[in-house]
Amino acid sequence: MSLVTLLPFIVLIGAMFLMTRSAKKKQQQAAAMRNDMQPGSGIRTIGGMYATVKEVNDDTVLVDAGPGVELLFAKNAIGAVLTDDEYNRIVHGIEHDLKSDADVVPDDASSLTEAPDADGSADEAAAAPADKSVDLGKKDETEEPAAGADPAVEPKKTDGESGAK
Repeated sequence: MSLVTLLPFIVLIGAMFLMTRSAKKKQQQAAAMRNDMQPGSGIRTIGGMYATVKEVNDDTVLVDAGPGVELLFAKNAIGAVLTDDEYNRIVHGIEHDLKSDADVVPDDASSLTEAPDADGSADEAAAAPADKSVDLGKKDETEEPAAGADPAVEPKKTDGESGAK
């Protein structure tokens, strides 16, 4: 056999090796994360439920999902172990890492308008359009015939206006 015929097989074997290696690494990380769980840690299950770990056994985890609600899960049903800040942010809506020097975004657009000038008057160019009303309605051509148009000429009939019985 020549090198040209063996090359596709070598490439396939290399691709399979790389894919299994990355999958194995992810499995090891997930197992390490599940083994590092301690009582009091916030978790998210693979079903998307958030709870607090109450007790960790060999293959199971007892979690507290609310007042008086204790659930027993298999360890492999735990999707992620969350940090305390992340768990409190998601479950309780508590933000611990708010920056005091961050810009404050207003709830309404009133503070986004231009402020009055030093003399107390707002920009007159911006206020002028508000004083003048503009009619945005349609106008019929029958009310105001166009200049140079012959009023005796009837408009061309369109579909639905043929007058046939």
